[in-house]
Amino acid sequence: MSERPSVLFALNPRHLPLLFPPDLMRRLTAVADIDPVVLANPRDPEARSRLATAEVLISGWGCPPLTPELLEAAPRLRTVLHTGGSVKYLIPGQGWDRGLAVSSAADANALPVAEYALGMILLAGKGVFDLRERYRAARGFVLGEVHPHVGNVGRRVGLIGASRVGRRLIELLRPFDFDAVLHDPYVDEAEAARLGVRRAGLAELFRDSDIVSVHAPAVPGTHHMVDRAALASMRDGAVLLNTSRGSLVDQDALTEELVSGRLRAILDVTEPEPLPPSSPLYDLPNVLLTPHIAGSQGNELRRLGRTAVEELELLVAGRPLRYRVERAELDRAA
Repeated sequence: MSERPSVLFALNPRHLPLLFPPDLMRRLTAVADIDPVVLANPRDPEARSRLATAEVLISGWGCPPLTPELLEAAPRLRTVLHTGGSVKYLIPGQGWDRGLAVSSAADANALPVAEYALGMILLAGKGVFDLRERYRAARGFVLGEVHPHVGNVGRRVGLIGASRVGRRLIELLRPFDFDAVLHDPYVDEAEAARLGVRRAGLAELFRDSDIVSVHAPAVPGTHHMVDRAALASMRDGAVLLNTSRGSLVDQDALTEELVSGRLRAILDVTEPEPLPPSSPLYDLPNVLLTPHIAGSQGNELRRLGRTAVEELELLVAGRPLRYRVERAELDRAA
C-alpha cells in the first residue's frame, strides 16, 4: 500500500455528496489520492480504466458486484471500504480468495434502524395507531379520558436476533420500563445477561410478547421463520414490527391475520417489496407501512461516509481496520 493510496469510488454518484460532504472529503484528500471518476457502470470504459491504478475501493449503494472480470482489471486493489451494510453480494469468492481486506459500515447503519424500532415500539405501546383511528373517526375525544389498555410500563418486547440492530435496540430500550426478551440461538445465558435481556424460546417469545421486533439476518435458515403458526400464537392485539427483511415473514399468513383485525403490524420491509398495488395492507387501520426508510436516510448518510474515512485513516496509519468483515461471518450475516 502506498503512503498515499489511490482511491476510487464505486457507488451511485447521487449519494456521493451525502456520504462525503466537504469536511469529510477534505479528510479523505488529506491521506489519499482521490480519483474524480465514480465507477457506477462497469461497462463505462473510462471508469473501468481507473481500476488499473486503484488500491482502495470505496463502495456503496449502487456499486456493481466485484466480478472476476472487474477484479482482473484492478491488479493493485487491496482494500474495499463499503459505506453500506452487507457485503455478501458485493464481494464474490474470488475477491475473498485474493485476500482483499473488506470493511463495512453495517454498525453505523444499525443505529438509525434501532432508533426507528424504538420509536415505533414506544408509539405502539402507547396505543397511538388505534387511538389515532378512533380520534379520526369520532372527530373528537373526551379530554382527560384514561385508556386502560395502553402504556409501556412492563410491556414485553420480544426481540428476534441479536444482530447489530438487535443489540443497538437492546441498548436503547434500557432506560425504559420494558420487559425485553431475546431469541437468538447463538446467544447463551452469560451473553444474554451481559446484554441485559432474558433468553426465550421462539414459541414462548411469540406467545407472550406484546410487541415482536424482527432483527435476524435473511439467510436460508430464517426464511419465513415468522410463519403461520407463530403468527397464530400471538396475543390478540399484539404488534409485529419488521425492519429486517420481508423474506423472514410469511406474507400471506400475515396478511390474513391483519385483514382479520386480530394483530397489528409496523412494516418497513415486506415480501415482495414494494407490495403490489392490490395489497389490502395499504388501507388497513391496524397496519403502518413505511417505504424501507429505517436505515440511513438524508443526513444520516454522512455517518456511513465518516466510517469509511476513519477506516481509511487507520489503513494509512498502518493500523487494523475497526470494522473489518471476515469471510467466515457471511453465513450468519445479512
